[in-house]
Amino acid sequence: MSSTAGQVIKCKAAVAWEAGKPLVIEEVEVAPPQKMEVRLKILFTSLCHTDVYFWEAKAQDSVFPRILGHEAAGIVESVGEGVTELMPGDHVLPVFTGECGDCAHCKSEESNMCSLLRINTDRGVMINDEKPRFSINGKPIYHFVGTSTFSEYTVVHAGCVAKINPLAPLDKVCVLSCGISTGLGATLNVAKPKKGSSVAIFGLGAVGLAAAEGARLAGASRVIGVDLNPSRFEEAKRFGVTEFVNPKDHSKPVQEVIVETTDGGVDRSVECTGNVDAMISAFECVHDGWGVAVLVGVPHKDAVFKTPPMNFLNERTLKGTFFGNYKPRSDLPSVVEMYMNKELEVEKFITHEVPFAEINKAFELMLKGEGLRCIIRME
Repeated sequence: MSSTAGQVIKCKAAVAWEAGKPLVIEEVEVAPPQKMEVRLKILFTSLCHTDVYFWEAKAQDSVFPRILGHEAAGIVESVGEGVTELMPGDHVLPVFTGECGDCAHCKSEESNMCSLLRINTDRGVMINDEKPRFSINGKPIYHFVGTSTFSEYTVVHAGCVAKINPLAPLDKVCVLSCGISTGLGATLNVAKPKKGSSVAIFGLGAVGLAAAEGARLAGASRVIGVDLNPSRFEEAKRFGVTEFVNPKDHSKPVQEVIVETTDGGVDRSVECTGNVDAMISAFECVHDGWGVAVLVGVPHKDAVFKTPPMNFLNERTLKGTFFGNYKPRSDLPSVVEMYMNKELEVEKFITHEVPFAEINKAFELMLKGEGLRCIIRME
């Protein structure tokens, strides 16, 4: 066991004290892991749009003060009671959703939406005792999606930790714990394009480009990128996108443009924006008889999807996905192996890197729409 096992650890963390205000590097106290929990030493974390969304807290109630962060890689420092599948020294990816292994979802081959550990953006405490493991001078600091990786040490439920190949470079594979796997899995696990098929990707941010990468890996012959920002088009070619459509360049709906240029529609589409109109376009641009559209982006809670029912009767399929249908503990290690085997190119997604002390720079880059993923070095 490590020398710090069972003790409170004092370390640096970037605390969000209030909505939209720069994070402050503070010394926090991290309590030992309780039953079915592990304490991790985070070595690398990256910034995902979800962190920014809940930091801004414009569209939802957010708990403050809290420690954000959920895309990361690290090493197990100590384990709590009942944890048998992880031990100190293991290389791991903490994940914002989990796999308890016992619920109906975990026992189903079709679902990854664990009843116990699926994402909960409102919960700021641990499930075991409904208390946070972070504090400053006795004052509680709340968790974020069960991970809180903007801290040198964090406590996570053991079911939300994927043990990975110890040879995998943590500064690269950290980005596989959220957005990249979400887009990749949406294509490979849900859309499942056949070799030589056509795929439309709506939204060319990191998740959309990961979906395009999935289409490239599947051997799609045409990958059509749809985005309102033309500056993204050149970069997207590196991810297998073969042609581009900017809806602003056309007077008719983009789904009609795609149907006309693909002889009746694409074989598969993947929607990665969360905009409900883009979702409708993604569904209506797939070919009748066999077309499948997959929704990845998270819409506004009051958004309504409208399309004529004949689109379904004409044998188009609409699917949704959560985290690319990957079960975190069972499936993420194999995604890391795709990188290790040089099938999946993770480096393309990493455009910036900053030391932990400059974490607010990562937020500035994302707010400006610059780059894809910014790695934050904890040491």
